[in-house]
Amino acid sequence: MGMFHYYNSNYAEIFIFDDFLIKQIKEGVVITPEHNKALKKLILKHFKNKNIAYISNRVESYTVDPMVYKEVVKIPNLVAMAIIPATENMRANAEFEKKFYNKPYGIFDNLTDAIKWVHSIIDIENQKDKISMN
Repeated sequence: MGMFHYYNSNYAEIFIFDDFLIKQIKEGVVITPEHNKALKKLILKHFKNKNIAYISNRVESYTVDPMVYKEVVKIPNLVAMAIIPATENMRANAEFEKKFYNKPYGIFDNLTDAIKWVHSIIDIENQKDKISMN
């Protein structure tokens, strides 16, 4: 596994790997449903017809409008979301946001555990896809 793309937008840093992406939102940003358009575009560009997971490495303080999840859940090949909160307040926010996302959603203390988990979810989803094709 190796990183093959990096983006530094005005609101986030995004690291694209083989079957997941890591997003680090910048300090003070308010994530709204409008941000989903950029996410969908990236997923279509790098992960077309491939199951992927989203890892949010929350190293800065920012706000997420929970309505974001109503749209992000519609991305069919986005099969899981992992959150790595830096503070207890960020963890509480991630727990609240979990209520709005009806796909696998995990909260982790470190990137290693989050990556292991998303790989396990992607493996499960890939197996389901193989079975449904037969």
